[in-house]
Amino acid sequence: MKRDAIDLSTLNVSVLFRKYFIPTLLGMLSISAVTAIDGIFVGHGVGSDGIAAINICIPLLMFFTGVGLMVGAGCSVVASIHLSRGKDKVARLNVTQALLFVTIIALIPSIFILTYPEHTGRMLGSSEHLLPLVKVYLLWSVPSWIFQIWITVSLFIIRLDGSPKLAMMCSLISAIINVILDWLFIFPFGWGIMGAAFATSISIVTGALIAIAYLLFYAHRLRLYRPKWSIKSLRLSIRNLYYQCRIGSSALLGEATLAVLMFVGNQVFMHYIGDDGVGAFGIACYYIPFVFMVGNAIAQSAQPIISYNYGLGLTERVAATERIALITAIICGTIVTLTFSLYPDLLVGLFIDTKDNAAQIAINGFPYFATGFIFFIVNITAVGYFQSIENMIPATVFALLRGIIFLVPYFILLPSILADVSGIWLALPLSEISTTLVILLFHLSRKYKTKQSYKASLPH
Repeated sequence: MKRDAIDLSTLNVSVLFRKYFIPTLLGMLSISAVTAIDGIFVGHGVGSDGIAAINICIPLLMFFTGVGLMVGAGCSVVASIHLSRGKDKVARLNVTQALLFVTIIALIPSIFILTYPEHTGRMLGSSEHLLPLVKVYLLWSVPSWIFQIWITVSLFIIRLDGSPKLAMMCSLISAIINVILDWLFIFPFGWGIMGAAFATSISIVTGALIAIAYLLFYAHRLRLYRPKWSIKSLRLSIRNLYYQCRIGSSALLGEATLAVLMFVGNQVFMHYIGDDGVGAFGIACYYIPFVFMVGNAIAQSAQPIISYNYGLGLTERVAATERIALITAIICGTIVTLTFSLYPDLLVGLFIDTKDNAAQIAINGFPYFATGFIFFIVNITAVGYFQSIENMIPATVFALLRGIIFLVPYFILLPSILADVSGIWLALPLSEISTTLVILLFHLSRKYKTKQSYKASLPH
């Protein structure tokens, strides 16, 4: 496997960011495509009930992915700083510990879900009408979720190792396999929602095995390291993992935002409209990971550059990288917002017939939903910046604001206040706008304090 090693401390920052961003964005969008392709084939092969059933299961997958993002982001930041100081062995040990940890974390809930699929479906808010489809999807998709968490962590490490193009290929190969198998299993074989879950599982496993093979045999500086099995090593591993999770906790909260969005949104739509509302919201939820992945690609492209130069004390390069990241976030957010506002019928029509009742609900709601996408992407970028410089308190607070503190009350209150379904669609935009305002106030406050401190240090 060819390595495309990148010097993070000397290359022009804009060139560096572009080298990371383009393959990372393509790879991230490919990851989202795996789920969206399921929805397109299920929508035309099973109908809106199939989309609703998968949407009920997705918050669990978001949890697994969120844990992977937390550990992956944390170990990437820590390993970046160790690499910048020439401590390659310590960096290798950190990423090995991260992969072992997420394996254990993934096994426990997977066993519970596979043992009690109906109970899990009801806990997720499934109606009795949708429960058989939810159960089938869980049984055929959950076994691959341990591979999902592997690939989520591994892509961070591969990019840090200087191979962003390989990370992109892992995701692209998974997406291509998923497209082919989805069509084969749902239409010629007629396996319905089971076929969609099985196709996704095979694609995820394939991408994860490629990533793990690279880390075992081909990595440049971050090849997996054989850990020591002793009490002292275990204590050190726990300490390292705690620190990695603390750094990456905002990444977990970012993914938790999607899980909370889907879980609470499903409940609210079910309460106000019923299964058709959940189906309409399900279509939106197939697209929201794309928006999230755009923001995530920006944050993850900036992260190795910021962390590495932060470790070297090169603050000007850190600041320049963040400026480029924020400009990119605004441009990408604007493009996504215009797409959803101008072409909702085309986007919804990819999944189900636009004459369907669920489709009409989605088409009417998409323009409201899209008003928050610029702020959504900017917030992810800002949280990623604080995470990259190990400033975890603001990163965690901002992630909590957008994911729980603002989002849940808006979901509950807006439909009653506006007395209209548009209130449900506006919950996410208002949550993101509120968070952006808080981040802006924090930035201005910190800038003011720095200016005052500088003035106080001057001789009178």
